[in-house]
Amino acid sequence: MALLSVVLPSFNEEGNILNTAETLAKILKEAGINYELVFVDDGSSDNTYNLIMEAASKDANVKGVSFSRNFGKEASIFAGLETATGDCVVVMDCDLQHPAECLPKMYKLWEEGYEVVEGIKSSRGKEGLIHKMCAGMFYNIMSRLIKMDMKATSDYKLLDRKVVNVLLTLPEKNTFFRALSFWVGFKTVKFEYDVQERMFGKTKWSFKSLMRYAINNATSFSTMPLQMVTFLGIVSVILSVALGIQTLVKYFMGTAAEGFPTVILLILSVGGFIMISLGIIGHYLARIYEEVKGRPRYIIRSYTDNIKGNL
Repeated sequence: MALLSVVLPSFNEEGNILNTAETLAKILKEAGINYELVFVDDGSSDNTYNLIMEAASKDANVKGVSFSRNFGKEASIFAGLETATGDCVVVMDCDLQHPAECLPKMYKLWEEGYEVVEGIKSSRGKEGLIHKMCAGMFYNIMSRLIKMDMKATSDYKLLDRKVVNVLLTLPEKNTFFRALSFWVGFKTVKFEYDVQERMFGKTKWSFKSLMRYAINNATSFSTMPLQMVTFLGIVSVILSVALGIQTLVKYFMGTAAEGFPTVILLILSVGGFIMISLGIIGHYLARIYEEVKGRPRYIIRSYTDNIKGNL
């Protein structure tokens, strides 16, 4: 019988671990699906990993990996994909905001021959106004930068083993799972789901973290920001020509001294464009520097006994 692996990135989720493990196990057992649950502790500062080990001691199908420090959600996802041994793998949030009731449906679609089963949010649930605005801004920025509708995709998806193997062969260290799983292609089907309320804890995403996440993923997956440098250069040249013509006109009219504020504005605008351009280029240089160093995506501190043979 085919094995379904469920990868669950976990960061400071001590309130959700046991409940999530029990909920998923119940749903998958009732559906008659052979499963394993792979929790990845992303360097949590609370009791998350101890509870993962407790869940693993109660259910042999529960496995756990713990990072040496916080490496981020993307690293957690790829660590889970590398650890998972299933014929198909689902990636979902540990807090069950991705509804567990959809797992049997996703598995059935996979059995019908689909290689990527993509969950699409039909609603975002009960979120605060500020968080909704931050998330909306994030999706708009990312959609424009990577030329992909971020609202029509999510991290909640099922991947066939062949898709997982392809993702694991990609050499880059700065990964963007949602975009990469779209980029690799394969036979895909989508379904809608409603975001569920968290039973415990609160979201780890703030405006600052969302913006950092957007910038890092945009520069790791798209060259659009670099093209903005060319655009800023063109705008700067146009402004320079326009202000240059204005200065000449004033000179021949005998009022050249009045153009001094114009010169100051020109210097400030051009200087601003240059600094923005250098910042964008610098961000890409930092990405290249990180890739060239060849450091691993993550470092594993420990793992539960039932996966020692796999790592």
